[in-house]
Amino acid sequence: MEREDMKPASSFIDRLETVLMALILLGILLVAQQYSVLVFRIGLGILVSATLLQIAVGNTPRDLTVAKSLLRIVMLLAVVALIFGLGILLAPYFATIGR
Repeated sequence: MEREDMKPASSFIDRLETVLMALILLGILLVAQQYSVLVFRIGLGILVSATLLQIAVGNTPRDLTVAKSLLRIVMLLAVVALIFGLGILLAPYFATIGR
């Protein structure tokens, strides 16, 4: 017998996004503190990592299985890395165009 008032189970992506949002908030708090450079560095690492993961997770469909979701996240992270890499490689070329 199924109850109608029960909420459906949240997907893997929904739970992962919640964790990433909490990590981003934690990273912001650690970066904002003014007492320790080590804590600042840890916070910055958490903030950058969680933000890059959020880019991939936020573009992953919610109806995929866990395995397919993880595969999609890895593929999206590879695309993000490729775009960052191209930007780094092309920056010197674009800097010389304006001279």
